[in-house]
Amino acid sequence: MSGAPGSRRPAFPGLPGERVLEEAAGARQRCGEGDGSVPGTLLCTDRRVAFLPAQAPGSRAFLHSEYDVALPCIRKLVAASSFAKPKVLTAASPLKFIPEELAVFCRDFRLLRFHFHENGLAPQAFRVANAIAQAREAAAWLGDTGEGHDGWSCPAEAPLEEEEEEEEEEGSAATLLFESLHDWEKELERLGATGWRVSAVNERFDMAPSLPRYLWVPSGLLDHDLKRIFAHFEERRVPRLCWHHPGGSDLLRAASFHAASEPGSEDVRCLEALLLGGRGPCVLADTAELPTLADIQLAHLKLRALCLPGAAAEEKWLSALEGTRWLDHVRICLRKAAEVASLLAGRRCSVLLQEPSDRDLNCLVASLVQLLGDPHARTLPGFQSLVQREWVAAGHPFPRRLGLLRRDSPREEHPPRSQTYTPVTGWRDPAAGVPRVGSAACRLPAVWAWGLRYSRQQRARFRNPAGAAGTVGPPSAADPQTPGRPDDSWPGAGNVFVLTKGTLSPQPFPWRSGRPPPRLSRWAPSLESLGEWGGGPGGNRPPAPTPGVLLPCAAGPSVRLWRRCYLRGLPEAQRGRFAPSPAGLAEELTLLQDRLSAWQAAGPRTEPAGSPLAPSR
Repeated sequence: MSGAPGSRRPAFPGLPGERVLEEAAGARQRCGEGDGSVPGTLLCTDRRVAFLPAQAPGSRAFLHSEYDVALPCIRKLVAASSFAKPKVLTAASPLKFIPEELAVFCRDFRLLRFHFHENGLAPQAFRVANAIAQAREAAAWLGDTGEGHDGWSCPAEAPLEEEEEEEEEEGSAATLLFESLHDWEKELERLGATGWRVSAVNERFDMAPSLPRYLWVPSGLLDHDLKRIFAHFEERRVPRLCWHHPGGSDLLRAASFHAASEPGSEDVRCLEALLLGGRGPCVLADTAELPTLADIQLAHLKLRALCLPGAAAEEKWLSALEGTRWLDHVRICLRKAAEVASLLAGRRCSVLLQEPSDRDLNCLVASLVQLLGDPHARTLPGFQSLVQREWVAAGHPFPRRLGLLRRDSPREEHPPRSQTYTPVTGWRDPAAGVPRVGSAACRLPAVWAWGLRYSRQQRARFRNPAGAAGTVGPPSAADPQTPGRPDDSWPGAGNVFVLTKGTLSPQPFPWRSGRPPPRLSRWAPSLESLGEWGGGPGGNRPPAPTPGVLLPCAAGPSVRLWRRCYLRGLPEAQRGRFAPSPAGLAEELTLLQDRLSAWQAAGPRTEPAGSPLAPSR
């Protein structure tokens, strides 16, 4: 075997239980489009593809983001040779020629290219390429990664004390995984949602297999009555609380109403108690105006192709980016989230996010609303807890959306919906309550263990130097008498309204179809009227944004400034587009604000010709 224990290579800091399957010493990683390359050792483990440079950087982290890629994050594996056509490698279609180069296309837009010279590397190159193809499929099933491979374990190194201290400073211990009743109760207490309780009605996943074990429901609604509601929603995904605004508004999410359901009078009473419950009217925020999953997938495919080296000329890159429609989809989702966040902060009501499946766009909008409205969600432990609750625990189908389940594999065609995934214990069957992993040695590290992957300097970039320190609680309730704040009075309290493009339209309950719909009422603030564009015609200025709410600038010219982030995996292709550091950007913004304040305090004056402050003609 090429990776015999006696072979010489740099020490590989493997994770606990990680095993090297194959290696190719003497391989070279190509740098950019030129002929430059870095010599080192290419390894395939049961967890990742790793490259150890001959002169490895002096980092103590187990993982190096610039040299490693996790097996599930490999989108495509291509082998090339001068004597054969490039071949896409899969477990069912292994390599049959000696590769001269191996290209690893990553899901984060990175392209890793490894070259094998002819000085005795042919057997190693052949074996490591096939090993990656086989291990990549096995990684999609965590229960299979620890079995059936002829490899050997790496000597796992214990994390250094310095790294453990850094993890505590990062606040990783404060991240709630929402796997226990205590986590749900603790977060509900932080939100101050006194009218809500934690229900264990789905503790055995018998009511809704794709929902979490615990739900936030109104305190006055008993579990016996709550069970009446499940059958009236698609996939039995009933409305439940996502976030509580201290001003009294509530954000809920649910699937669409079941078309074939016919609720009786008692069911209607429970539904109205869940959606209204003494919190004012209910606003239905349908996701129909958002891009479909097919639209998002197509835009992502175009964006991914655009970010490859040489995909578009420099002078046509921006127009090509606009043609993907990715930024349009981002802007629409931001606008929807800003409308919901403003409505929650400005009026006492319940906003129900509805999506047919409640497992994709609802996850996105619910997360964005909380990022805009809750300062705690903008901290590292708060953001991690948000992802755990609104994506992982809520049943987002990560394997399907990431393409980890393949139709050419008979065991994945229809995986049971009762199987859930957590970033700590892996796949598990809720009925059994036992993690479905091969052995204790194959236990993966926690997703939120940033110290394993990034250095102290890299993790410092996660923090916003301009953010207010110590603000980790929910936003304070806005003063109802604040000038410019929308009035709390609602026309026809207790009714249902539909939020569409910033407009609220009164509508009867969906299960009361016999009542004719009321007249259209336009009085909800749209994104364009929330202080983003300035005054309107006739001198009527829009109401000031509610304190504590961040409203993104989703205009087209502003969204185009985000183009840098789509080249993050190709630093050599950015061609001078490197953004300044966060600290440098914050310092520059402060300087510009000071200059602007001084200029405004001095009043209007005539500037000499050629001055930077001279008025434009």
